[in-house]
Amino acid sequence: MSTRRGSETLDTYLLKVFSILMAERSVSRTALKLNQSQPAISVALKNLRQILQDPLLVREKGGMVPTDRALAILEHARTALSSIDSMLEAGEAFEPDSSRQVFRIGSPDYLAPAFAASVVARFRREAPHARLVLHALGPDFDFEHSLAEGELDVVIGNWPEPPDRMHLSVLLEDEIVCMVAADHPLARRGMTLDDYRRVPHVVPTPYSITQRGMIDTVLTSLRIQREECVEAQSFMLAPYLLPGTDLVFTTTRHFARYYTELLPLAVLESPIEFPPMRFYQLWHARNHHAPSHQWLRHMLGDCGKAVLARGD
Repeated sequence: MSTRRGSETLDTYLLKVFSILMAERSVSRTALKLNQSQPAISVALKNLRQILQDPLLVREKGGMVPTDRALAILEHARTALSSIDSMLEAGEAFEPDSSRQVFRIGSPDYLAPAFAASVVARFRREAPHARLVLHALGPDFDFEHSLAEGELDVVIGNWPEPPDRMHLSVLLEDEIVCMVAADHPLARRGMTLDDYRRVPHVVPTPYSITQRGMIDTVLTSLRIQREECVEAQSFMLAPYLLPGTDLVFTTTRHFARYYTELLPLAVLESPIEFPPMRFYQLWHARNHHAPSHQWLRHMLGDCGKAVLARGD
């Protein structure tokens, strides 16, 4: 089949199948993602191989791997899909009150609860028929890949140096403080730098495999070592570990304030001059001009400003 003929038969569906196949490297997982049968995806792969005149995926000891030609084509396929999405959405007004669209936001679990609550409340008011999926970021989760593949629409995080391959905007800034049990000796007299070095700390498991968190980055730059005695898989679990212990937890003021209303805890000024914790929203170029995604990002920005204005 000639290249010209191939270009005439390579439709949007096949491009999408190709893109997901390259990411999943599995016919069965691609079928699950597209809510299709395995035979349907197998037929699509056969058509792709004929059109592109290449096996695309070949079997090796570790499983299916893409060919060199498939990898060379992949970025072109993603660009084409992004352009088609933009073309279809261009000129279409987005009406949140009638939309049934699914929006997916990825965020670490240390995002201020007051912010997350305000996002959900406003989402329900403005888009009552739409669906919001909040995806927790873990240390093994490749959020850049998920944004590029359209699995997430926005990712919220606080990178010391945000990824420069995506679009971003600042959502809110927060001060770094320390949390202790209400009856902790330091709750009465405050904390010095020597105290901070000496006391036992509870620390969260990192949520990104590619970047160190801002607090760890600053401590390393200042050559300050702390006694990391307890590691919590969930950031939201950490405050519950403080009552009845001598542990210290370093976090943001908005996060700490929320938990002091639930638990017998005290918030202390940090003896270290951390820069403000800056939270960004990050998105891929494929969604940059889509009216529905512009609405989502605008809503998130408004919620961040409202939290700062209220001092929650």
